[in-house]
Amino acid sequence: MTVTRFFKEVGKAFFVGLLIFIVLGVIQYLNGDRIDSGKEFLIKLLYNQLYSVVLYMANAVIIFYVLDRYKNLVFKLKNLWKAVLGNITVTLIAIFLLRFLVNVVFYDQPLMEFLRDQRLDYYLVSFIISMVVASIFYAFYYYKFNQERKVKEQKIIAGTASAQFDALKNQLDPHFLFNSLNVLTSLIEENPDAATKFTTSLSKVYRYVLEQKNKQLVTLEEELRFASLYMSLLKMRFEDSIVYSPPETLENPEAKVVPLSLQLLLENAVKHNQVTPSKKLHITITEKNGVLTIENNFQPKQVVKESSGVGLQNIHKRYGLLTNRPVHVGQEGTHFKVQLPLLTKEAIVRPRADEFISEKRYERAKEKVEKLKGFYIHFTIYLCFVPVFIYLNYISGTSFPWAMFPIGGWGLGVAGHAIEVFNWNPFLGKDWEERKIRELMNKDE
Repeated sequence: MTVTRFFKEVGKAFFVGLLIFIVLGVIQYLNGDRIDSGKEFLIKLLYNQLYSVVLYMANAVIIFYVLDRYKNLVFKLKNLWKAVLGNITVTLIAIFLLRFLVNVVFYDQPLMEFLRDQRLDYYLVSFIISMVVASIFYAFYYYKFNQERKVKEQKIIAGTASAQFDALKNQLDPHFLFNSLNVLTSLIEENPDAATKFTTSLSKVYRYVLEQKNKQLVTLEEELRFASLYMSLLKMRFEDSIVYSPPETLENPEAKVVPLSLQLLLENAVKHNQVTPSKKLHITITEKNGVLTIENNFQPKQVVKESSGVGLQNIHKRYGLLTNRPVHVGQEGTHFKVQLPLLTKEAIVRPRADEFISEKRYERAKEKVEKLKGFYIHFTIYLCFVPVFIYLNYISGTSFPWAMFPIGGWGLGVAGHAIEVFNWNPFLGKDWEERKIRELMNKDE
C-alpha cells in the first residue's frame, strides 16, 4: 500500500467511524442511554474512532493483499473463503490488541486480571460492525470487477471483429494492385498511349483505395463515383466492349456500403467473362428497396484459371461482420447477379460474442454457475445468522430492536447480490449497463 493510498484509506476510516458513531449513538439514545457531559461525548468519540480506524485499516490490508494477489480470481469461492478467514482472524486480533491498549496501557489494569476478564460479548459488537464493513468492501469491489470485466469483454469482441475486418480489407491491396498491373502490362503491349493514361488514372484510383483503408463503410454515392472511375480504366483497355450502366438517380444516396465492394464485383465480371467487340459485356447497377444489384450478361471464358474466390468471399465476410442481412449471389438464366444490402444505422449490428468468441460460451456458463453457487451460499449464511442476531438482541436485555440494523444492512447486500446474479434491476438494468459500457469504451478510445 502506497503512502498516498494509506492516507486516503485513513480518511475513509475516519468517515466510516463517524457514521458508525452516529448510528450507535442513535440506538443508545433511543434505548435511554444518554451522554451526560461533553467530556464523556469526546471520550466515546475518540474510542470509537480508534476502534474504527484500526479495524478498518487492518481489514483493508487483508482486502488489498488478496485483491493484488488473486486479482480477478479473488471472488472464486476458495479464494474468497481465504480472504474472509483472514478478515475474521485479523479483526479478532485487532480487537484484542485495542482492548489491551485501552485497559492495560491507558488504565493500568493488571495483565493477568485483563486476561481473566476476557468475555465473548466484549468482542461481539466490534466484530459484527467490522464484518459488515468488510462485506461492503467486498461487495463494492465485486461490482467494480464485474463492470470492468464486461467492459474488457466488449473490447475483446469489438477488437476481434475489427481485426477480422482489417485483415479482410488488407487482402484487397495486393489483390487490386496485382490485377491492375496485369491490365497495365497488356496495355503497354497493345496501346502504349492508353497505358500512359491508364497509369495516371490508376494513381487516382489507388489513392481512393488508400483513403478507404481505415473505413468500414462509405456512402453509396461515393462508392458509385469510384466505380465509374474504375470502369474508365477498364474501358481504356476494352474500349467499346464494355457497356456500363450505373443508376441515374438514387433513392438513398447516403446509404452505406462496404468500401471497394463494387470494384471487386466489376473486376470479377471482367475477369470471368468474354469481353470482345462481338460479345460485349453489359454491366448494370440498380438500386431498389434498400438493395444494390450488380448484374452482367453471363458469357464465361472458355479457358480460364480456376478462381480463388477471394473477391466474393471477402465481400461475404465483410458484410457478415456488419449486418445480419445477407449478400445474394447467383445466376439467373443468361445473367449473373449479386445483390448487396444497403446499410443504415438500423441495419448495422454490433458483433456478438457467440459469433466471434465461441470458445467463451463454456466459460460464461461456468461463471454463471459459480455466481449462482456463491449467491446460494451467501443467502444460506444470511438465513443462519438472522436468528443469531435476534437471539443476541433478546439476551441483551434491551427493548430496542437493534438487530434490525445488521439484518437489514446484510439483507440489502443479499438483495444486491441477487440483482447482480439474476441480472434484474428496475433502475440500472441491462439497457443502462450497455449504454455505460459503450460510454466507457468511447472514453478509452
